[in-house]
Amino acid sequence: METLISSLSTQHAYPIVHASDISAARRAGQRLALELGFNETRAGSLALIVTEAGTNLLKHAGEGMLYLNVAQSEGVPGVEVLAVDSGPGIADVDACLRDGMSTTGTAGTGLGALRRLSDEFDVWSMPDNGAVFFMRLWRDEAGPGLCRVDIGALTVPLAGEDECGDGWGVACGPRGATLLAVDGLGHGPAAAAAAQAALGQLQRLPASEAAPLVDAAHAALRTTRGAALAAARIDFDADEVRFAGVGNIGAYVIDGSSRRALVSHNGIVGHNMRKVQEFTVPCPPGAMVILHSDGIQTQWDLDKYPGLLARSPALIAAMMMRDYIRRRDDAMVLVVRRRHGGGNGGKQ
Repeated sequence: METLISSLSTQHAYPIVHASDISAARRAGQRLALELGFNETRAGSLALIVTEAGTNLLKHAGEGMLYLNVAQSEGVPGVEVLAVDSGPGIADVDACLRDGMSTTGTAGTGLGALRRLSDEFDVWSMPDNGAVFFMRLWRDEAGPGLCRVDIGALTVPLAGEDECGDGWGVACGPRGATLLAVDGLGHGPAAAAAAQAALGQLQRLPASEAAPLVDAAHAALRTTRGAALAAARIDFDADEVRFAGVGNIGAYVIDGSSRRALVSHNGIVGHNMRKVQEFTVPCPPGAMVILHSDGIQTQWDLDKYPGLLARSPALIAAMMMRDYIRRRDDAMVLVVRRRHGGGNGGKQ
């Protein structure tokens, strides 16, 4: 059975500029934990994670962004917390994660608490380039079963809009993972409706190959304003990814120092889609597939962030959104890495 997670799940975004913003984010986390069936102890852990992450943003950077996303793996729900800032950064991350270490005269337990309370934890920072923290807490203490990809994704609507016309989805099973990225034309509710219609096809065809999924989306989007769309199928046995795209979705495979761009054809899915063609490139364990809408600049460069490529896909997605968002359209970035072995990740 495939596990499906997508942008149709809840995402909360909170600019943190005042202590009251931390309280609002904590309340949202508590509501999310209740909806997902967290017990009292794990809901309390989530509240502490949100509080510590938000407090850290104010204390060390003055301000930042806090994201709360729903996670899913083999039927087990969880909550991801991302804390992103553009502050002074951390010169020695390992030292700051040790309890008792403080640069602001406090007890120095905040960052260490984030790692202890989380089922999965990761961080990236460098002096003068801010920091990003990732925490994931599953509903059940045992966590989910085996999963062979790790996912990081964010969507940000155009300023002033409540709905985002960009969307993403990943369905993962024992043989492979199917990825979908969609950018509904324009922005607002009509664009969001197009994105939701496309993601509905991934729900219907979670193990689909790339080209048939694009064809299915084309039929489903005829009554919408249409979209740019890209689909990819990571084949675990063949160690390759098969990709098909229409419109201006950016698509890349990164394996070590190699970055390979994947080609999409011109057109609008749901309207004047002229050609669907699959391309196949190697995708061994450890390789990453990155898909993003045109709300993200095309000239991004992850080499500017030493060590980031080795970190969680959630951190990579957060940094791309922080530094390369255009801010004149909806934006979406999806980062999927093949794991070298089984398991559900862990603390870094």
